[in-house]
Amino acid sequence: MRYKDNNKKEAIYQATILLLNRDGFSSTSMSKIAKHAGVSASTIYIYFENKDDMLKKLYLDTKQKMSTQMFSDTTDSDAKTGLAKVIRNYIDYIVNNKDAFLFLQQFTNSPYMSEFDDQEASNYFTPMYQIVKSGRQEGTFKDVDNDILFAYIEPPITELAKRYFRGESSFTEERIEALIRLAWSAIKK
Repeated sequence: MRYKDNNKKEAIYQATILLLNRDGFSSTSMSKIAKHAGVSASTIYIYFENKDDMLKKLYLDTKQKMSTQMFSDTTDSDAKTGLAKVIRNYIDYIVNNKDAFLFLQQFTNSPYMSEFDDQEASNYFTPMYQIVKSGRQEGTFKDVDNDILFAYIEPPITELAKRYFRGESSFTEERIEALIRLAWSAIKK
């Protein structure tokens, strides 16, 4: 019986992200991933049942890493301060993890997402739900569905990130402050 090596698993994940971003889902085969990761194709099957299983686990792993960074140092903050920290942390994650961000965007807009139960990934974002709950208890957030609130926070950041990676825009301190102010004004009572 072969044992699992976290370094190999991470190499498989990194190779998959790079190949998916470069070649797309349909052109990225398990053999290409194995070759790029420097492992045998049979090694991949120690960790994953098949390509679908690997992609779903990669998505969850990437979301978990993103959420860990997004919500670092956000506990014990009032809603406004917590929201500002989350936005700053999210932008920092995007800027420093371009390939992971682009993979998440691609996965979210792929047919894989429609077959995927996103409940586990949603659990990684419990701190954001706590910030919203705190904001409602403070009387500072609008009393609307969470999905509507989040629609006024995340998409502007994502759109600016896409422009940033195309070289059309930047994340200056002034722009980050503007994003925070606009998100706050959109969701506060």
